[in-house]
This record gives sequence, structure tokens and C-alpha cells, in this order.
Amino acid sequence: MEDYWKTKGRIFDIQRYSIHDGDGIRTIVFLKGCVLRCRWCCNPESQEYGIQTMMVQGEPKVIGKDVTVAEVMEIVEKDRPYYRRTGGGMTLSGGESLCQPEFAAALLKAAQESGIHTAMESMGCADWEVIERILPDLDQYLLDIKHMDPDKHREFTGKSNELMLENAKKIAASGLTELSIRIPVIPGFNDTPEEIRDIALFAGSLPNVKRLHLLPYHRLGQDKYTGLGREYPMGNVEPPTRETMQILLATAEKNSGLECQIGG
Repeated sequence: MEDYWKTKGRIFDIQRYSIHDGDGIRTIVFLKGCVLRCRWCCNPESQEYGIQTMMVQGEPKVIGKDVTVAEVMEIVEKDRPYYRRTGGGMTLSGGESLCQPEFAAALLKAAQESGIHTAMESMGCADWEVIERILPDLDQYLLDIKHMDPDKHREFTGKSNELMLENAKKIAASGLTELSIRIPVIPGFNDTPEEIRDIALFAGSLPNVKRLHLLPYHRLGQDKYTGLGREYPMGNVEPPTRETMQILLATAEKNSGLECQIGG
């Protein structure tokens, strides 16, 4: 076993048998830490790198565990037959995986050298040198693009979007990974046809983009805020209606020229 298999990182969950986070049946490794503070975040326990305690169904639960690449791969390997049959594999998620660049790079390399397909859900919010390093070991990049306006992006996420959009161009131009663009559709933030049109035009201008996903906002993470002693930032905001999602899907298809879908 090579030394990089001993690389340590901090995770808060490993989820097996997922079908919505890359091709086929996948094992998702959730890394601790994020640079954004999106109001709608459904994994608020991912935001802080530090180990936390969260109340879950009335019981305290420790959130965060330090593990080695070898320990993660032992779990990932368990479902190899499912990966082989469905074209699945391992997906890194978070948080933002790029907040732990050494660990993320080592995990992707270990999976690749083991013959396991790799994917990553990410905002691309890191120095280009960090992203460039992982691309040779990344089969599928599921890249979030939330808004084209830097001021509104900062208002709702805590950071501007210039770095992320610049990295999206570089990832696409590299041709080193299969790139899919994901848009979380958030009421009051980016759920108008005009806002989706602007993102779709940008996505359509990039080379080597396979498809565009519209991910409707949901409230499934609300109880986690309570468990962490935090107020839910979205208040009583309701998910977008099916009719709204269909209108936005048609807008995305028309302006991107890409294969578009809801979910995934």
C-alpha cells in the first residue's frame, strides 16, 4: 500500500447505494468543511470543519470523524459488484471537498488505481492549482453554478462567484473530466426564467458539458439546524412548484442547447 493511502481527512458520513450523485449506484463520502454559507444548505453539519454534536431524534450525535484513505476505501470496496453492473463508483461530497485538498486528491487517486469510477459534487471554489491536481483522477465533475450575479451570489451564499465561474471555464476547457452543471433552484434567489436563462447561456458556452441539472429546493435539512441549535435561514420558504420547474427546464433547454433534466 502506497503512503498516500495513509492520508487523513475528516468526514461526517458515508452513504451507500445512492443513485442521484453521479452515474449508476454510488457510495458518497461526505467531507467536513465548506467555504460557503448557502441559506438553503441541507447539510449544515458539513459547514464547520470542526467536530460537532448535533441532536438527532432527541439524542446527541457526534458529527465528524477522522479517517484514513485506506479506511474509506475499505467501505467503498464493499459495493464494487454494484459499480461494475451499473457504471457507478465513489462520489466525494460535502461541504466542499476542495476544502480538504490533500485528502480529496488521495481518495480520488486510490479509487482510480483500484478501478473504481470517481465523481465529485463541488462548487469549484478553490485555487485553480487545487482543482487542476485532481482532474486526472476525476471521471465526473458535478459542478454547482448558483447564480450569474456576483452581488446576489454573495448575499445568499457569503461569497462572490467570480472564482467559481472562472474555474468552470478552465475545467470545461481542460477536457479532462466529464462535466455536468447543476443549478439548485431556490425560491427568491434564482427561480425566475431570466436568472435560469443567464446560467443556461453560460453553461451552453462551455465546451465538453454533458448535461445540465435543475435541482429543486427542499426542506429536508431543516431539522438539522434545530439539532445544531441554529435558526433555519430559509424560514417558511416553500419548494418550487412542478409547473415552475417545467417552465425553468424549458428555459434551460432553449438557452443552453444542452441535455437538461430535473434532479440527478
